[in-house]
Amino acid sequence: MIALSPLSLQGWVRAIDEADIPILERSALAIAALQADEDNVSAREIAELAQEDPLLSLRILAHAARRRSSRMSSQAETVTACLLMMGTSAFFNACGQAPTVESRLADFPGALDGLRRVLDRSHRAARLAIGFAMHRQDTDAEVIHEAALLHDFAEVLLWCHAPQLALEMRSRQRADPTLRSAQVQREVLHIELSDLEQALMRAWQLPELLRELTDPHLSAQARVRNVMLATALARHSQNGWNNAALPDDFEAIGKLLNLSPLAVRSLVRDIDLTTEDPAY
Repeated sequence: MIALSPLSLQGWVRAIDEADIPILERSALAIAALQADEDNVSAREIAELAQEDPLLSLRILAHAARRRSSRMSSQAETVTACLLMMGTSAFFNACGQAPTVESRLADFPGALDGLRRVLDRSHRAARLAIGFAMHRQDTDAEVIHEAALLHDFAEVLLWCHAPQLALEMRSRQRADPTLRSAQVQREVLHIELSDLEQALMRAWQLPELLRELTDPHLSAQARVRNVMLATALARHSQNGWNNAALPDDFEAIGKLLNLSPLAVRSLVRDIDLTTEDPAY
């Protein structure tokens, strides 16, 4: 556990890098069941499991990047491609004994609740992102879905590895609802989580396309805006539809999709009605 905040971005990267990436307990149980019939397990089955757990997706991507030979000219861009490159045996070796979030946060029930809220938001952002991508007929819909699912992974890891700091930030924002996330992050962590996320992706050599799709500096690209707007909408509407930022979100999404704000609202409603949140 990280009890005291490192004072620099490099310090945070080192601290997170030294900590093992945990997975959800239900993922660990599902992996154990699959491993019992390892010879008949496909990469697609494992990828479907990883889609339900952003931490498992992140663990697979990071492990595949470490195993990637310098002689390989191409890089696997998705979890499915990574699993095909690794093979099922390597996956079970990497993830079969992974620590679980629930055991790590057993003494911090408030932190477990906070982490689950971020995961709920990440899943909804991913559904919105792929819905927008399909409307745009984007051929990279799968990686766009993955990028939105993992967009807030630094925040997820903060809840896992530094729950006391994450709880402190939540307490400050509840006491002052006008306090912006970036500001409280700088006050408590001495960094912004978006910077940490990009730094970790570079350190772990995660797929270049994934790094691009989650980089706010590249928001001029339609695919990046697709991801950014889906994650913003998921964040702003998590507690209901009264957030003052939502009209701007609908207008920006409308420009991306060539729809009116009213039509965007209808599209979002359809996406929400045709999907269900995973049970944790």
